[in-house]
Amino acid sequence: MFTSVDSIMAGDWRLIGRTSLIMFPIYGMGALLLPISRFIDSWLTGLPGLEDAGQDRLSRAGRGIRHGLIYMVLIFIAEYITGIWLTSIGICPWDYSLWPDNVGGVIRLKFAPLWFMTGLLFEYLTKPKNGD
Repeated sequence: MFTSVDSIMAGDWRLIGRTSLIMFPIYGMGALLLPISRFIDSWLTGLPGLEDAGQDRLSRAGRGIRHGLIYMVLIFIAEYITGIWLTSIGICPWDYSLWPDNVGGVIRLKFAPLWFMTGLLFEYLTKPKNGD
């Protein structure tokens, strides 16, 4: 998707983008977001001082914000770990080192809202539709 945006910027509306085969298993890790976030969410609810933040006590918006933040952090962690590892073996397909908001050249803080919303989209698409 990102490289297709570059196509638009160049005036090519065919949305031709580029990717690397290395990215497919990285994208596939998105399937782990929901189970890991559920574990973290239940763990957070059990922390001293956060007992009142249980699923039944938080508003729908409050749960959405908490879940979005969890997903954002998980995506940043996965991107950082895989980026550092792939860079160390010389095959990282992305490089953000020229951007002022980069961390280690492998993540950009500007993407925080995107990862927040991406996580919530994954949750919506993968969550069982039997209630709240």
